[in-house]
Amino acid sequence: MEERKGREPGLSRDQKQVTILVVDDEQVHRYMLCSMFRQWGWRCVEADDGRTAVEAVSKAAFDAVLMDVRMARMDGIEAFTRIHALQPTLPVVIMTAYSSVDDAVAAMKQGAHDYLTKPLNFDRLRLTLTRALDHHPLQEKGQQHQEMDQSQPLKTSIIGNSPPMAELLEMISYVAATEATILITGESGTGKELVAAALHANSTRYNAPFIKVNCAALADTLLESELFGHEKGAFTGADRRREGKFVQADGGTLFLDEIGETTQAMQVKLLRVLQEHELQRVGGEETIKVDVRILAATNRDLAAEVKAGNFREDLYYRLNVVTLFVPPLRQRRGDIPLLVAYFVRRFAEKNRRTVEAVTPRCLELLVQYGWPGNVRELENAIERGVILMRGDELSEKSLPLPIQKQEESGSGGGNSAPASSLQEAERLMILQTLEETGGNKSEAARRLGITRKTLQNKLQRYDVAG
Repeated sequence: MEERKGREPGLSRDQKQVTILVVDDEQVHRYMLCSMFRQWGWRCVEADDGRTAVEAVSKAAFDAVLMDVRMARMDGIEAFTRIHALQPTLPVVIMTAYSSVDDAVAAMKQGAHDYLTKPLNFDRLRLTLTRALDHHPLQEKGQQHQEMDQSQPLKTSIIGNSPPMAELLEMISYVAATEATILITGESGTGKELVAAALHANSTRYNAPFIKVNCAALADTLLESELFGHEKGAFTGADRRREGKFVQADGGTLFLDEIGETTQAMQVKLLRVLQEHELQRVGGEETIKVDVRILAATNRDLAAEVKAGNFREDLYYRLNVVTLFVPPLRQRRGDIPLLVAYFVRRFAEKNRRTVEAVTPRCLELLVQYGWPGNVRELENAIERGVILMRGDELSEKSLPLPIQKQEESGSGGGNSAPASSLQEAERLMILQTLEETGGNKSEAARRLGITRKTLQNKLQRYDVAG
């Protein structure tokens, strides 16, 4: 083990110099990284393999670990597992070649902070390590954030492990425990409400209410009453006092879906509550203090709406403290088999159907399709397919016609997936199912709709340890 010192003082948030453990069996690469860290004011300690790194962590304190995957004596995944057992809150960032990303994603599921692909993007490296360093002291101080220990799996119903979704989940993990107002953007049907639910579930407010309001579903007068409440007699039909969603969400989280559909008059009233943390019921004079974290979602480009004069600039910047973008399904095709497997199980149980398998051609068409309606359209397509299927296999014949006929009509948008992408999607689906079943191959085969022998053959074909 070798130490390379940075410039003094190189202060961290604690007014102490940050120390990074760099683990890589390539000496030149270690030297380059440590030289860069010195320029950033960080202290650097080197380890030339995983075994040396584990020994170093057992004897000294580090603020973060940057670890390569492929090393001779002990690889980075095994070293991470041992380091995580020794120091569960120590952030570990994995470096890997693109071909080994699956190993890094698996490590993240076990508690690794993040992964980076080689050759490294140094701006991304600095941002990733800075986030890790900002996070680490929170877990050491025994403050409220300690409840949201990042070594624990993220609590979420979101399905997907493609690179865009891994990045989104990492951002959710990073910002969930803060008090930041978050704007969730993305096309309709991508799952923005699931992102909001994950932010709440992994926040320090997770035991308090999570209240949802669809701003597009109500006229202005009704939305005002829904959000702020009203006094008895405030308008026709107001036969009693009613508490609004802000008061119902007090201490918790309020999710304002389709915020871009609100009128400017309503935007002014929302801005006041966000600024002052207080409100008045419709028809009332009492000022009510509220402690609410705001999450908002939109499928509109709010920056463009501001320029067009349709959305207030001051409210936009109040909402846009942190933005999370939910990628459309066409940009995360590797997740489609995972989603298909989930929806098939869900709708088979709901409709009392037995689905033994999804045919390869059916899966191929599902992966190739452009999905203008995103995950919601896929969900509807699978429900229809399960209901209309003949026999015990879900085939392309029970899919909606636009999906069946996409090659003839060109509705796939020229985005058809090559065979290698389909094989990768199948491999990911098998790995996900094995993880869900705790490695039980018989149960995994049953869920996948194949025999145990077929599963074993596929594991060998994809060089997955069985």
